Amino acid sequence: MSLHSPILHILFDRGFIHQTTDEATLDALLAKENVTFYVGFDCTADSLHVGSLIQLMMVRHFQKQGHKPIILLGGGTTKVGDPSGKDESRKLLTDEIIAANIAGIKRTISKFVTFGDSGHDAILVNNADWLSSLGYIDFLRDIGSHFSVNRMLTFDSVRLRLEREQNLSFLEFNYMLLQAYDFAELNKRHQCRLQLGGSDQWGNIVNGVELNRRLGLNESYGLTTPLLTTASGAKMGKTAQGAIWLDNDKLSAYDYWQFWRNTDDRDVGRFLRLFTELPLADIIALEDRDINEAKKRLATEATALCHGRDAANHAEETARKTFEEHQLGDNLPTYDLTDEDLNLPAYHLFKQVGLVASSSEARRLIEGGGGKINDLAIADPSHLTKDLLRQHESPAKLSAGKKKHVRVQWIRNQE
Repeated sequence: MSLHSPILHILFDRGFIHQTTDEATLDALLAKENVTFYVGFDCTADSLHVGSLIQLMMVRHFQKQGHKPIILLGGGTTKVGDPSGKDESRKLLTDEIIAANIAGIKRTISKFVTFGDSGHDAILVNNADWLSSLGYIDFLRDIGSHFSVNRMLTFDSVRLRLEREQNLSFLEFNYMLLQAYDFAELNKRHQCRLQLGGSDQWGNIVNGVELNRRLGLNESYGLTTPLLTTASGAKMGKTAQGAIWLDNDKLSAYDYWQFWRNTDDRDVGRFLRLFTELPLADIIALEDRDINEAKKRLATEATALCHGRDAANHAEETARKTFEEHQLGDNLPTYDLTDEDLNLPAYHLFKQVGLVASSSEARRLIEGGGGKINDLAIADPSHLTKDLLRQHESPAKLSAGKKKHVRVQWIRNQE
């Protein structure tokens, strides 16, 4: 179809859109006026990771086109747990942990979204403000009566759990009612007309759109992004070493840069469209050039959005020195070795500094010639760390293969 709103045109061209409710009417609304919209995040950790980045980038595009974001943090729904995409119930968190997580997530989101009190500045809301005071009987009467259990059982978040015969608590079963109620509450309080979310949220979003209609509120819409996986089939944001966090304290700018630099060749063009703000013409030109140059540009642009331009340039320069000039880049992750570390075998050191996930993996790496210190292969995984390091100045570069490096430093002459 021919699109009239600049924002939907941008999002379609860059690959953000998977599903929309009443696309033509939504397009007409977005072309005619600035729309208040929302996206929600539960507060299960004190930072978001790369798996949430597609949502943040979409919010950023909406805001730059003059639309007003509401960032909803689920201080209430986190106490319930969203069953979407989960095989088991989430651990229930205390109010204190949830409050700390909310503060951390807001810091993360502020890197991508502008908060304020006017115009199209984003506002932050916490659904505990209205969910915590709900009377259960009143809620069941006024909201629950609009939902069909038969239909709720068909949504993937419920159906897949039941088909696998995995426990779904009654508490979690209520989650989709609460999320729909969030949309209705934001519609009433802020004239919010649109909810954004991942494709796993489609059923919850549709429920919210329908609840708004049944309650006679402003006509509302939903829009989802595709389920984001890499070309290899892995879930975006997860690696063998753990989540790729957006918070500086949980993952350094250099490690973040390296994550993007190591993108599969098949994903580079798609990720340039989704996770940078480069014009499409520039992205197409990059796709026609050397793939490694395109990867470096992806890494630098994505890191600049999350950590700032200076940190991104510093990470790129460190990588250039490390990989192209075989120097010890200043921005590599650095580990101070303790006396205990020095008296352990080399394979344990690789696990200790996070280059591998397990001791057995470290042994295989070294035995295969991929474990190196200052680009020299380590011959024996059982070699004591202190004996190995005697041959090198401090700090030294420890490498797992060609792509993963850290700095290790120690006090000389320790036994």
